[in-house]
Amino acid sequence: MKLSYRDIDAQVKNLSPQYQAVLIYGPDEGLVRERATKIAKQVVEDLQDPFLVANLDPDTLKKEPGQLADEVAAISMMGGRRVIRVEGAAENATKAAESFLTNPVGDGLVVITAGNLRPTSGLRKLFEKAKNAAALPCYEDNQASLDALIHEVMRENGLTIDQDAAAFLQMNLGNDRLVSRSELNKLSIYMGPQETRESDMVTLDDVSACVGDSGALSIDTITNATISGDLKRLDDTLFKAFNRGENAIAVLRSLSRKIGRMHLARGYMDQGFSADQAMGKLIPKVFAMEARRFKSDLGKWTTGRLSSAMAITSGAEQDCKTTGMPVEAICARACLRIANAAKQ
Repeated sequence: MKLSYRDIDAQVKNLSPQYQAVLIYGPDEGLVRERATKIAKQVVEDLQDPFLVANLDPDTLKKEPGQLADEVAAISMMGGRRVIRVEGAAENATKAAESFLTNPVGDGLVVITAGNLRPTSGLRKLFEKAKNAAALPCYEDNQASLDALIHEVMRENGLTIDQDAAAFLQMNLGNDRLVSRSELNKLSIYMGPQETRESDMVTLDDVSACVGDSGALSIDTITNATISGDLKRLDDTLFKAFNRGENAIAVLRSLSRKIGRMHLARGYMDQGFSADQAMGKLIPKVFAMEARRFKSDLGKWTTGRLSSAMAITSGAEQDCKTTGMPVEAICARACLRIANAAKQ
């Protein structure tokens, strides 16, 4: 069954009993893991329990497709329903999954995770068409899902967050759900235990104090230096970031988001709006501390040149994933190309 976007959260919280297997896939590895864990824990609370959880290798299933059905049908020595997990699957798990879904035996739940499967993928098509299985995509967080995640983690820890702090986090957390949740949990720890903290309201000062030296701000500095054409600052921050272990793809995605927002603002300006009016139309709105720089950068770019810059970042990310070349070198080259364009 192909789940609609509005049905995904409901199924992650309470999977329908009609589904005997779930395929969780997409480019956001952190979100894939998080959702797979939540669904599996609906059946088995302790996913390290060897009697109730079986972990199968997809390459093994390619050679022995019947192993999946055997594990689902197996009865736990200690009693209770079992979970069968297959991580990092691709087409190598299709035959095993098809065999099981065609003739399901047992009450175990199959949870399969995969990367970004194309619509033509046999595994994805199998789960989308099967009535007793669910295909659950996990795409990178957008502003709306990030905002929901921020407030969800704050509520879990007895906290609220003011508008400026939330807007800052939306601009700096990035696209990976696992990393974002980790940063938000770190912020919650910084605020202290609920019974001893001075305030339950997270402010911009709290966020700045907590993530002031984090990779998010380091990447934000790289992004700003690139967009404004500050080659010296870019060279310095890139060198430090990569030495500290920052992810090159995270840098490219941050840069792509900023260019995308600028492209939208320039589009409004092309329609006759002033820079201030165009910035006011962006959602989320341009952060107050960023407004002057953002407006200045808009004056250095045209809509067409921003389109070219977006093509550079997307091309660089693709190269990072496919060419085998050092990702830091690919990222640095893309940043320098865009910074040189801004300077000109």
